[in-house]
Amino acid sequence: MSKKDPLAFEVFNEIGIINQLTSASFTAVLPRGMTIAQFTVLNHFVRLGHEAQSPAQLAGAFQITRPTMTSTLARMVKAGLVAIKPDPGDGRGKLVSVTAEGRKMREICLQRLAEPLADADAALSRETLAALLPLLQDVRAKLDRLRDRPPE
Repeated sequence: MSKKDPLAFEVFNEIGIINQLTSASFTAVLPRGMTIAQFTVLNHFVRLGHEAQSPAQLAGAFQITRPTMTSTLARMVKAGLVAIKPDPGDGRGKLVSVTAEGRKMREICLQRLAEPLADADAALSRETLAALLPLLQDVRAKLDRLRDRPPE
């Protein structure tokens, strides 16, 4: 890194590299046919407790295009992980919900992730992880607010 690089760039570059490293190790242990994108959709529903969301809401939450989300959801529907039904409040809209099979798959994925997570626990002290978590949560919350800010 050049000394002229902005500090925020250096921090986000490190986070990006960490994301690449963890994505590769996670992908290696996920069940056959399961992708990180599919797992994150399942985790999103379970973590936030959403019953149903539109494909557009999901695309916005993940900061991806609607066609990309539609493609991911189509594979998930085929695998029985999510269901897509008409939105009763909007005749043209659709609502996506996680199925019991999707919840079960999330749990299977978490079990499969135990080894890479244990490796991370062994490489990083609990103190380091405990210190990082609130800092990262604060960064995420602030970036969420920036993302949701209307354009000027």
